[in-house]
Amino acid sequence: MADRKSSSAVGSRQTVKRKERAENEAKKEEKPPKEGEKPEVNGKKEQVENGEAGAGGENGAEANGEKPEPMELPPFEIITGDRIDPFFYKFQFKNVEYSSGRNKTFLCYLVDQGSDGLLRGYLEDEHAGAHAEDAFFQQVLPSYDPACKYTITWYMSSSPCAACAGKLTEILKARKSVRLAIFSARLFDWEEPEIQTGLKALAAAGCKLRMMKPLDFTYTWDTFVENDEEQFTLWEDCQENYEYYQDKLADILQ
Repeated sequence: MADRKSSSAVGSRQTVKRKERAENEAKKEEKPPKEGEKPEVNGKKEQVENGEAGAGGENGAEANGEKPEPMELPPFEIITGDRIDPFFYKFQFKNVEYSSGRNKTFLCYLVDQGSDGLLRGYLEDEHAGAHAEDAFFQQVLPSYDPACKYTITWYMSSSPCAACAGKLTEILKARKSVRLAIFSARLFDWEEPEIQTGLKALAAAGCKLRMMKPLDFTYTWDTFVENDEEQFTLWEDCQENYEYYQDKLADILQ
């Protein structure tokens, strides 16, 4: 089991980044100051004097002939770590039917490489670049040894999209000693024909597909979440939602 102290530091940094994103979004919603007013300082508005639009005046960068450089925001990247923030786990892994606001994928993984040991961790994507499924084989398991047997278990917040299902199918066909099991909290766009086709092909390639049972949520909470030894409490309709999704998956794979 990985060191909890290092995982706590990783989780803390990721939580700070997420909070900064939320604060930036909140700032976007703030109303700009009215004409003739400066932005509020310590809760008080300052009037603009002598036509000056800001505190910099003639001493600003523009007065010196220097133009401020535009700020470049960093692109969304795949986030990796040892343990997930409990708030994000409870929200992203909840197996509701309508997943409003859950526009990213969390992938918790276990990789048994036999004598080479066990890998454990998680990936998170923003649906802006590479998806977590694709990133796993780029960042966690980039190399492949045909002489080694790989037993991979994923616990995912939602099942793979059509593109990822296709990529995973090709990987399993090419890497004969890889055994992959995917347990998902929710089915992603399961009514779409291309999604159904992708999941069928993935199962035919040897991937085990199943929805997460209530016991799986408790296990992932204990194994992949920075829970501070807090006991996990299942939501009321967890079992009912599992059965709903499992029936839909069974219909797709039959």
